[in-house]
Amino acid sequence: MRDPLLFLAFGFGSGLFKKAPGTMGTLAAIPIYWALAALDPWLYGFLVILINLAGIYFCDYAAKKLGEHDFGGIVWDEIGGFLITLSFIPPSWAAVFVGFVLFRWFDIFKPWPISWADKKVDGGLGIMLDDIIAGGISCLIMLFIFNEAVI
Repeated sequence: MRDPLLFLAFGFGSGLFKKAPGTMGTLAAIPIYWALAALDPWLYGFLVILINLAGIYFCDYAAKKLGEHDFGGIVWDEIGGFLITLSFIPPSWAAVFVGFVLFRWFDIFKPWPISWADKKVDGGLGIMLDDIIAGGISCLIMLFIFNEAVI
């Protein structure tokens, strides 16, 4: 935890929980979401893109340093994916709850094309991409559920 890039890749330490590190990483994304949700939607989107691009680097660094592709404790991808899930959705606790359930379902069960990205793409991009896709699919479903968008 002395390595700042590993600290970020491990979702500020949330990925170090022995049980359900991905769920813990997604929970760690909730306060980040609330901090960003108060921003202009365009700035929110820009920051979510930056967070996901930075995640490619953080996750690649951690995988190389640990010598293991997509080590369970690497959860920055969950943070980035969850923030995508809530893009375009007006902030509410209901949206956070539904988004959490949807995102975790897609991240755990990995239906196609999420499973394809998880198996076929290596490195930091591979670690991030399946969660980016899970977040995108979850976001589309959220738009139907909540039937409104902030943009």
